[in-house]
Amino acid sequence: MTPLKCVVIDDEPLARECIAGYVEQVDFMELAGEGSNPLELDKILSAQKIDLVFLDIQTPVINGIDFLKMAKNPPMVVITTAYPSYALDGYQLDVLDYLLKPITFGRFFKAATKAKEHQQLRAKPVVPNDSATGRNPDHFFIKCDSKFERIYFDDILYVQALQNYVTIFTTKGKFITLLYLKNVEENLERQSFVRVHKSFIVSISKIQSIENNEIIIGSFRIPISRNYREHVLERVVSDKLWKK
Repeated sequence: MTPLKCVVIDDEPLARECIAGYVEQVDFMELAGEGSNPLELDKILSAQKIDLVFLDIQTPVINGIDFLKMAKNPPMVVITTAYPSYALDGYQLDVLDYLLKPITFGRFFKAATKAKEHQQLRAKPVVPNDSATGRNPDHFFIKCDSKFERIYFDDILYVQALQNYVTIFTTKGKFITLLYLKNVEENLERQSFVRVHKSFIVSISKIQSIENNEIIIGSFRIPISRNYREHVLERVVSDKLWKK
């Protein structure tokens, strides 16, 4: 495996030195840069491909949370901070992990291992091409804890983002796996699914009705966000709506 290229952003020199030292002790990581604030991180990201950022929240010029809200397609992010109250904000922005200072090597290594596993999952497409038959496959596998679960596209009701995991709801039950919703969306593009919310993708064929800003699938009610409503109606209803 190619080492994960990491950047450490922290305005405290000792904290930055500590995390950078941890990175250099892990054989599947490579220190690619350091900085004291997210503006320096932005320059690093513009200059080279970075896999993982250890980002402090309380930084000068602009704090880490505000930077993540503005960043487009950021790499994996592990938040580092002395303030546990920021955890919820971080997870809502799909950060990979949250390290509370002072950070022990054991806790750091756990986050590093999570990053490695996540990178490996991202490197393998959820939906492989079936080159032998030229047909799209009818299923894929996901890793759930120590098991590999087979999921059939036809069984999927909807997919929900949950921190840096997703939950896939199917007619057979629900399955939780370490993936970002964006990864899932990319692999479902060739299938009949539609993004309806920043946290939800639904199977178009399973939609029973659309009521106000909710999609009804059996007993489930999935929210439609304002940003996706027009797209959802166009994909699901537009060309199938009987008019007077």
